Amino acid sequence: MSIGLVENNRLRPVHPRRRKRQGGASLVEAAVIILPFFALFFALFDYGMALFLTNTMQFAVRQGVRYAVTSQTMNGLGQDDSIRSTVNTYSFGFLSYLAPGPPKTTCTGTACVTVTYYHQDTSVSPPTLTNAGTGAGSNASGNVVVVSASGLAYSWMIPLLRTNTALNISVSSADIMEGQPNGAPTR
Repeated sequence: MSIGLVENNRLRPVHPRRRKRQGGASLVEAAVIILPFFALFFALFDYGMALFLTNTMQFAVRQGVRYAVTSQTMNGLGQDDSIRSTVNTYSFGFLSYLAPGPPKTTCTGTACVTVTYYHQDTSVSPPTLTNAGTGAGSNASGNVVVVSASGLAYSWMIPLLRTNTALNISVSSADIMEGQPNGAPTR
């Protein structure tokens, strides 16, 4: 028999059957505490991962815009493909993870990255933007370049209290083109 405390600080023996009943209660109490704890832990981990992936992709498209405004191209690639390659490099492999193709997403890898050029008309107030299209002159100096990644999806690791639908991620960044050398190909 064990010894237990009772009122007035006097010791009294605890019966073994009572100890067994208390053991079952502690198991139920542990289950009531542990399940919500793990649900909260995994939810924090899942939301943290989603936020990390969104910030990483935002950083990648921002680096793509920074590369675009310098009007550089990589060996064997046009400017748009060079920008997509830069975004892919700075996404640290997450672009392929978030855009693996159907059925999860509608695009695959760098196909989810779009580069759009806009002509900025500053002769009117406020200045207006019109789509400069593609081809020669679309990436001229003074035009605005927008690099975006859309159609990306993050599947929750532990869909405890959420649906199984993926979190859609779309990010974009824009800046004004610097001086453009004559005849630089956009594609």
